[in-house]
Parts: sequence; C-alpha cells; structure tokens
Amino acid sequence: MEKIKNVIDNLMKTELLASIIIIFVSTFLYRAISYILKKSEKRDGFKLFTGKKSETYIKLTRSLIRYGFILVTALIVLQVNGIDVSSVLAGVGIFGVVFGFAIQDWIKDVIRGTSILSDNYFSVGDIVKYKDIEGKVLVIGLKTTKIQDLKTGYIKSIANRNIEEIDVVSNLVYINIPMPYEVNVKKAEKTVVDIVNSVLQNNYVTGCRYIGVNELADSSINYCIEISCDQNYKLQVRRDALRTILVEMDNNGINVPYKQIDVHNK
Repeated sequence: MEKIKNVIDNLMKTELLASIIIIFVSTFLYRAISYILKKSEKRDGFKLFTGKKSETYIKLTRSLIRYGFILVTALIVLQVNGIDVSSVLAGVGIFGVVFGFAIQDWIKDVIRGTSILSDNYFSVGDIVKYKDIEGKVLVIGLKTTKIQDLKTGYIKSIANRNIEEIDVVSNLVYINIPMPYEVNVKKAEKTVVDIVNSVLQNNYVTGCRYIGVNELADSSINYCIEISCDQNYKLQVRRDALRTILVEMDNNGINVPYKQIDVHNK
C-alpha cells in the first residue's frame, strides 16, 4: 500500500497530470458555455438579432469561443510545463515572417469570414451559388462556409477566401415563353396572362407577372414572365412553371415553336 501511495503522490506532482486536468477543465467549461448559449438562444427575450442574422452571429460566436479556449488552454499548459509563455510570445516576432507565410491562407479565411458578417454579404439560411453548385448556407465559420447542394443534398465546405466566387441567389425566376410568329400579339398575350394566373396556383410561388416581349428569336417571339418564390424551391418552381406553360399553350391551341429547315428542289 505504501508503494502505491508513493506512486500516486509522485504522479500528482507531475506536470503531465496537471496538463490533463487543465485540458479536462477547459473542455468542460467550453461545453458548459456552449450549452448555456444554445439554451439561451431559444428564449425569445435573449435574442439580440432576429431571423437569419441571429443564427449567423450565434454560430460565429461559438466558433470564436472554441478557438479562444484552444489558445488559452495551450498557453496555460505550456506555462505549467515550465515553458515561459512571455518568452515564447516575444520570440514569435523572430519567426513571424516565416510563420506568416505558412498560415497566410488561414488568415485570409478569417478576414473574409469576418467581412461576410460586417458587410452582411449573406447569412445562414440564404441560397447562394458557388461555381456550378446552388445551395443553402448552413454554417458561416471563421475559416469556412458550409452550403448544402439543393440538387443532391451534399454538403460543400468553401474556404472563406473564395467569397468573391460566391453569388447570392435571388428569389426571382425568369422564364421565356416562346410563341410562333403566326400567333398574333393579342392572342399570345392573352395566353401569357392565362399562364401567369395558373403559375400563381403552384406550390412555393409568392408572385408572378408578365413583363413583356423579351426577344424576337429565329423561330419564335419570346414573352417573359417573372416569378417570385421560396429560394429553397427555385428548381421545383421552374419545373412546375414549364409544365404549366405547356398545358396552357395546349389549352389555347398553340404549338410550341421549334427550328425548321426548308429544303427547296430546283
């Protein structure tokens, strides 16, 4: 028993055990604060912002707290293990240039992540387009922004330094309705009005209006309509609208025009 007691006493004096305790306490505190924030956010009176902006700031705050705890814990552990933290911090300047080059992409991500919020470029819940992906913003972190592809449901992580390549998608859908040149304007526009009224009955559509002739194409006159809708269902709204166009054109006895080639024999 005496030997066991001596081993335990020696263990209690080691820096290793102190480091483990510090890490454990830090982890516990971080999880406790995250839990309190999550619970408090559900109370209506606690919210400093409303809607998407509130959710964005809450998630960024959690990210900042996490990085803060990691940094402080690392410094305390170094101090406990006999490393002079003040000397380490002072010596950082010597390797600052090399270190800066090594983490320049990380710094760019953090700066861009901050600018997303300060400029209110987009928020959690917005629909954005990145290259060929159109998706919903799930998380805005210090380093990355995560979006969920509306087509596949896959989650894409985008480095914040690539913010210039992200476009915020509007809630408007523009569709050309091709009418044959043989159909007079009055009949064509009456059909377009029928299409607008039918599109308004479709799911997720909040508004629809005829905005005029958009193009005199090779084989058709294109009349344009503007549809406002829930951003999350833009693809489905477009599909439903195209079907509605076909149905209403058929109801009005109008065939969808297509390119034809006339061949003349001498």
